[in-house]
Amino acid sequence: MKIVIIDYGAGNIQSIKFAIQRLGYEAVLTSDVEEIQKADKVIFPGVGEASSAMKMLVQTGLDSLIPELKQPVLGICLGMQLMCNYCEEGDTKGLGIFDVDVMRFNHDVKVPQIGWNEISELESRLFEGINENEYMYLVHSYYAPICDATVAVSDYGLQYSNALKKDNFYGVQFHPEKSSVAGEKILQNFLTL
Repeated sequence: MKIVIIDYGAGNIQSIKFAIQRLGYEAVLTSDVEEIQKADKVIFPGVGEASSAMKMLVQTGLDSLIPELKQPVLGICLGMQLMCNYCEEGDTKGLGIFDVDVMRFNHDVKVPQIGWNEISELESRLFEGINENEYMYLVHSYYAPICDATVAVSDYGLQYSNALKKDNFYGVQFHPEKSSVAGEKILQNFLTL
């Protein structure tokens, strides 16, 4: 199986690579369009600021490639947010895969949310073998509201989408690679879809 991690200068790439290695697989880090197209599974990571990350995607042509991919694609954290229509961070137009706009937390909560939070209302094969109210590790200031694509929910001053799914596209706000055994199980589930 060929696993590709999209390299566009945003992301905690090494921790994802190591998590995949612990599961017994190898992943290639690349921004090469043909390599990405040939992959069996694509991981779209992201840590950083939305508008500068989107500029990198546009410069490399990946902004038009990613929405056209037919194999399973997993967006993680900022990767998931960039798969949405729009992100308030940096007034950023997204890839439009998930029909929802990403908003900034502005309630009586500490921003960013850093640490462990429960996921519930799990509605995807991504969560096979994962218990309701399992804890996942998060670091984020922006969130996707509940929408038609929501397949997992968390609560941080309000209920929001902690995972999204549409067709072959999956997105998780949490970091599976930093979420212990349960996070690795979710990565394993993605790799065996």
